[in-house]
Amino acid sequence: MNRMIILLLSLFLLSCAKTADPSYKELSKQAVILAFGDSLTYGTGASAGQSYPAILSKLTGRAVINAGIPGELSAQGLSRLPALLDQHQPELLILIHGANDILRKLPLEKARSNLEAMITLAQQRHIQVLLLGVPSFNILFLNSAPFYKEVAEKYNIPIDLETLSTIIAERSLKSDQIHPNNAGYAIMAENIYQLLLKEGAL
Repeated sequence: MNRMIILLLSLFLLSCAKTADPSYKELSKQAVILAFGDSLTYGTGASAGQSYPAILSKLTGRAVINAGIPGELSAQGLSRLPALLDQHQPELLILIHGANDILRKLPLEKARSNLEAMITLAQQRHIQVLLLGVPSFNILFLNSAPFYKEVAEKYNIPIDLETLSTIIAERSLKSDQIHPNNAGYAIMAENIYQLLLKEGAL
């Protein structure tokens, strides 16, 4: 499938996805954005400078800290997050976590609980949160695990449920079975950027 068609399809799906009412305050010009997660945030499979946080920094004109650690479980992420929030004092947290819990078939209720605790840590510090759903890696269909939507609704935060599922379903956008390549990470960054515009953060 042509990459431009995939990009347009992804943007269309994003525009149709149900999100919370626009609730972001506009990020200041000096804002720090903390991109937090595992290998999908780190940029495994991408060339140097082609992770989604690196591309998003150029799109937004803001500093985007890449705080991704490959292989990290959500419980480990929860332990790591507070110090990073205090160190960088971001205005926005982009949260993409739980993929390794899903891949290792760990209890999803625990992954959900850990995500909720991460969001709470950010909101207690008056940090805005954006969540991306991670596919459940079903053999037949690639859809975000249901708990992501439930968590977003509970905490009234915008969520993108489509982008990672769309990328991981398309071989030409992947560097291996589960990680995007440069083109895939570019779509991630563009879709996050568009959602931030839609929600009033930019």
